[in-house]
Amino acid sequence: MTYTGKRILIGVSGGIAAYKAAELVRRLVGMGAAVKVVMTRAAQEFIAPLTMQALSGQSVGVSLFGQGAEPLEHVALGQEVDAIVLAPATANLIGKMAGGIGDDLLTTVLLAATRPILVCPAMNSEMWANPAVQENLGRLRARGLAVLEPEAGSLACGAVGLGRLPEPEVILEALARVLSPQDLAGRRVLVTAGPTHEDLDPVRFLTNRSSGKQGYALARAAWRRGARVTLVSGPTYLPGPYGVELVAVRTAREMLAAVQGRFPEADALLMAAAVGDYHPLSFAEHKLKRGPKHLEVTLAPNPDILKELQSLKTRQVMVGFAAETQDLVAAAKRKLLDKGLDLIVANDVARPDSGFAVDTNEVTLIGSQGGPVHLPLMSKQEAAEKILDRVAQLLRERDQGGGGA
Repeated sequence: MTYTGKRILIGVSGGIAAYKAAELVRRLVGMGAAVKVVMTRAAQEFIAPLTMQALSGQSVGVSLFGQGAEPLEHVALGQEVDAIVLAPATANLIGKMAGGIGDDLLTTVLLAATRPILVCPAMNSEMWANPAVQENLGRLRARGLAVLEPEAGSLACGAVGLGRLPEPEVILEALARVLSPQDLAGRRVLVTAGPTHEDLDPVRFLTNRSSGKQGYALARAAWRRGARVTLVSGPTYLPGPYGVELVAVRTAREMLAAVQGRFPEADALLMAAAVGDYHPLSFAEHKLKRGPKHLEVTLAPNPDILKELQSLKTRQVMVGFAAETQDLVAAAKRKLLDKGLDLIVANDVARPDSGFAVDTNEVTLIGSQGGPVHLPLMSKQEAAEKILDRVAQLLRERDQGGGGA
């Protein structure tokens, strides 16, 4: 997600994890966001407002009254931003929010706020487990606030347990979900990604150049838009997207089994994996040695996963991907009809800037109705959003009894 032009308010309360808020501010500013920081008096005991001012490039809100305070700042701040992030949110701040208390600048900003709020608790593990804290968090969730669960690990008090403030990259992912349209909320989305490996012997295997980047971008974007996402991935070097269930497989047949088991409960399948068409008919128990003659390997066809799923399809929106090197649209249309798809995403992988092992893609969306829609070269994350726009539309049409892409 791009934060360019986004206005974010960071609320910092008094916990040792306040130092992580400084890195969060730095990261957001570096990603193009305009960041305003508001600190409680206790937060200033852990990190100086001057640090936050230097990182954000804006004055830091510290008090309702006194020098530098604006009379109506507590009203405007929570209404003139795109989102509010409370990091760290201490048990004290959470309790005040739950009780509707406004006794300093940050809590009064929160009372008057009309924008989405992401609460990032951080505290001692026993404090986190306290029934009062959990009850207060339940009240905040019931009011529509997003709560990012703390992580387990070593705490400042020396204990080990739940209570650590997640790292900035995790907070940024949770914020991206808060800022994204929730048009896939309540949906189950199944995504496949990456290559498959078909073993020839204990050392060698057949594979392809897929990096998995487009499939991982789709899974990440679907989670941000509110979906419950399962990502079935062949071998890649990519970290699993935050919030997404990752199912690791190796071969085409393993991928088929993983997808078949989850497809009946899915609302949409995005088959972005580059599945190998063949596997060696036999597997050599030991490494094949170099010899004086040609080595002949007999290949057997792998199952066609999309065709195998046709008999299981009920309400699911099925999206295929066509990686082609010639006759792009014609080849994709044949695949769309042959596999009974609702939508196919076609791209020319012969281009150096589109397709395998790069961060950009130029794709064409082809549905069962209407003409092809060509998308210009863009990042794979941006392409994922465009593809999911169409998927969300197809799901709405299915809900309304319509059909077609």
